Amino acid sequence: MKVDLIIAHAFVLTMEGAGVGIVENGAVAINGDSIAAVGATDEILAGYQAERVIDASGKLVMPGLIDAHMHTGLSIFRGMAQDMSHWMQKGMWPLMKNSTEEETLKGSLVTIIEGIKAGTTTFCDFDHSMGRIVSHYAKIGARARVAETVNELSDDIGKLPVGELYPLDPAIGNRKLVANIKLFEEWHGKENGRITCLFGPQGADMLGKELLLEVKALAQKYDTRIHMHVAQGDREIEQMVKRHQIRTIPYLDELGYLDSRLMAVHLTEATKEETQLVAKRGASMIYCAGSIGIIDGLVPPIMDFLEAGGQAALGSDQAPGNNCNNMFNEMKFAAILNKVKRADPKVFPAWLSLRLATIESAKAIGLDHEIGSLKAGKKADVIILDLEAPTLRPIYTDPIRNIVPNLVYSARGNEVETVLIDGQVIMENRKLLTVDEKEAIRQAQEAADQISRRSRDDIAAADSDVYRMMEEGYL
Repeated sequence: MKVDLIIAHAFVLTMEGAGVGIVENGAVAINGDSIAAVGATDEILAGYQAERVIDASGKLVMPGLIDAHMHTGLSIFRGMAQDMSHWMQKGMWPLMKNSTEEETLKGSLVTIIEGIKAGTTTFCDFDHSMGRIVSHYAKIGARARVAETVNELSDDIGKLPVGELYPLDPAIGNRKLVANIKLFEEWHGKENGRITCLFGPQGADMLGKELLLEVKALAQKYDTRIHMHVAQGDREIEQMVKRHQIRTIPYLDELGYLDSRLMAVHLTEATKEETQLVAKRGASMIYCAGSIGIIDGLVPPIMDFLEAGGQAALGSDQAPGNNCNNMFNEMKFAAILNKVKRADPKVFPAWLSLRLATIESAKAIGLDHEIGSLKAGKKADVIILDLEAPTLRPIYTDPIRNIVPNLVYSARGNEVETVLIDGQVIMENRKLLTVDEKEAIRQAQEAADQISRRSRDDIAAADSDVYRMMEEGYL
């Protein structure tokens, strides 16, 4: 049979079955945007002929990674909201009020580039101005599951003293919901189906009941999912109790929100019982180990969720306080933090982290019929890594394989050499083929310089821990 491309003589992680589905001298045949076959190299070369054959000896071939929760529009503020208390109010809001949409768009592109160069092929992006950010994904050739941030908060919310109840404005919420609907109607299913749209209520503390119910009805109408922060911090719980006299998860359960449409992000402040309830109701959980570890110093209850039978995924969240959008980083953080939390080195093995960034993530975001594993008929979202990189050597295959542990605990992302999305080569030999990486970085730096100058007074007024460190000469 004639196909477009064969990648042969590689270690192949199919992610099929209960583990990683390794084929030691494996090959992948790709035709158009899909995988035609996966198997032993001899079998694939005997059954298929291709316009191009990549000899992947000394390489690893696996499904592209999935970042199940991120805010690329915040990336222009990378590294500005860690090592402090009240990271959002004191770290983010002084910058956000002094930035323009054009500037955040420039930061967004750099983060998408960062992700692709570290092997991410599917991005679940959740942000303001998504109607414009999404064009980056179209241009660069990535797969994206996008949502517009919907809340009822005014743009000057940063002026509100920490701890005061948020003023909610239904008119603002309606305007943002209209933008989410427009995003869906203009982009859902575009770019050969690579772009799909969700609804994005920011959090139960930031929307009134009426708007939450309207979003739920629209998700049913458009037959899509809801991407939403749930119990993401003590700030949220405090707001919910003040406004509704009930915690977030019981409140959402009363509204019928806890079902298979919901992608519940973080669950940082969820009790064990609340976590089990979310899992029982069929909602998925997105675990952002690096972000929550850095900005909150906490480990969300991912183990309780998995032990309750829940479907989970990993996400990188936001660069201001993570400070990267690299799924190798998230896999390592997820494993290590949970080993420490449970005081048990056997907890959260490497293969589980890898599955939560591939096939389990695909299930959690509702795309496992297309991506997440290497299987005939699925989309050809494939990455090739250099196993001769010092971070991945030496290789042992018998009596124990060390490839997967080294991927999770040692790889940095720069081992990724080639990225295919929808069967198209997006990066080869570490060079992006669809965008000018250096120019994107240059423009983002110019934007950051402008934001920095405009934000000076507001940053000083916020008087964050990091600002004091700067003043005292520690930074």
